[in-house]
Amino acid sequence: MDLLTLKSNKGARHRKKCLGRGDGSNGTYSGRGMKGQNARSGGKRRPGFEGGQTPFIQKMPKLRGFKSLDERVFRIINVKDLDVFEDGATVDNKSLSEKKLLRSGTKLVKILGNGELKKKLTVIVDAFSKSAEEKITKAGGSISLKKSAVAEVAKESKVKKAKKAEK
Repeated sequence: MDLLTLKSNKGARHRKKCLGRGDGSNGTYSGRGMKGQNARSGGKRRPGFEGGQTPFIQKMPKLRGFKSLDERVFRIINVKDLDVFEDGATVDNKSLSEKKLLRSGTKLVKILGNGELKKKLTVIVDAFSKSAEEKITKAGGSISLKKSAVAEVAKESKVKKAKKAEK
């Protein structure tokens, strides 16, 4: 097989439509109707144009504000979900994604205290609630913040103190 013997599939290539021959279908005006903007070359209206009536997008209220670049979005995991781990296991982002509790690419994890935990676990995450901390320590485990999370919390508290001092 070489380039000279290759053929396209049947029906993949269409004959070019013959336009402007006589009065029949696609004759005289070549399927463009009579005069006007749409009969001209390049005479198409812009996307969203609604014939002069007030466009839908203009009728909607303005969206104000902005998306903060500093916003931290956490993936929430409850204490009851941690029962899938063996007794004495270490729980972090990697182990959570191995157990399919986290999607790949999830950076920040917060543990909440919904449910009960009966296993002794070592949990290292970005954030946790007081009730989650109580339940994990009550089960004999330990919970701590990641080093990056500790630095982030310290930075946030400095910013809050600076704002209070300004007022």
